[in-house]
Amino acid sequence: MAEGNIAIDVRNAVKRFGAVTALAGASLTIRDNEFFTLLGPSGCGKTTLLRLIAGFEEITEGEILLYGEDIGALPPNRRPINTVFQHYALFPHMTVAENVAFGMRRLRWSKADIEDQTGRILDLVKLGDLAARRPAQLSGGQQQRVALARAMAPGPKVLLLDEPLSALDLKLRQAMRIELKQIQKETGITFVFVTHDQEEALTMSDRIAVMSAGEIRQVGTPREIYEAPVDRFVADFIGETNVLDVTVHRGPEGVWTCRLPGGAAFPCQTGRPPQDGAAAHVLIRPERLSLVSEAACENGMTGVIDQAVYLGTDIQYGVRLDGGPALLVRAQNAGESAEPFRPGDRVGLAIAPGAARLLID
Repeated sequence: MAEGNIAIDVRNAVKRFGAVTALAGASLTIRDNEFFTLLGPSGCGKTTLLRLIAGFEEITEGEILLYGEDIGALPPNRRPINTVFQHYALFPHMTVAENVAFGMRRLRWSKADIEDQTGRILDLVKLGDLAARRPAQLSGGQQQRVALARAMAPGPKVLLLDEPLSALDLKLRQAMRIELKQIQKETGITFVFVTHDQEEALTMSDRIAVMSAGEIRQVGTPREIYEAPVDRFVADFIGETNVLDVTVHRGPEGVWTCRLPGGAAFPCQTGRPPQDGAAAHVLIRPERLSLVSEAACENGMTGVIDQAVYLGTDIQYGVRLDGGPALLVRAQNAGESAEPFRPGDRVGLAIAPGAARLLID
């Protein structure tokens, strides 16, 4: 990647708080004009990394470069970076327009430029007709958009967003995901978004960094992270999954076969060739499995349905394999015309081509 296309370059970043290591040698590059997400459970180091980029915390070891410049020694107010926090911290005594204009006034923009930019940004976040209101007169979603507009108005090179949607209800959160992505595209500002919500990350991001225990476990597009997780942590954290104990055997023409303890066998994908006959784990997503009649099953994966849960768009089945574990299967809801399987039915499982993937433990 050309250096000019890199907005943020984090090199072996370490952050310690006394004896506690919050960030353990994290390295990643974030591209210019990218919607990049730091994803992981609470305490994984994602917010710490965000605060290091913003300058709210001092880095213990390593470097952080912004468009090629080492910003480690710069205070937050000298970095061309703004932050939208989980709690919006709007000024209650100011109108919406005054809140948005605040940063530009601090930077001593001209009155005409402030008025022009305030109007443009408020139109962008669809709040132009609410410019004279105060924060207490706004809904939660509207307040979130004011905070976003205030952070974008001075034209930062990078916008950091620290779980800004977590206080919103589900439907509003889903709507704001679409709006945030659209705003990022229209402004061309590099967004760095922090969340523990996998669906948020998959919905909005150009790329995702999955973090755990202060380390970056995998960086990739949403499809890469979901379809080809590099290890069991990423596989378990991103979406629902089935992880099976198998032995793996090399077949003709480099085709690998996974074998379950009960004898069922099926082809599997692997990014790194394992040792022939080794014990391993294989990932299969529930939607990549389908129920078939026991007689039509070709791979030996047969069992009994333990449960069937109606979820509207699809039906989730729990299937107990003969002599093996229970698996989740998601089948699209085909309506009343389709005869559903029921608990107690004996079934076979079919695996979509390429759906079984070996994991690195």
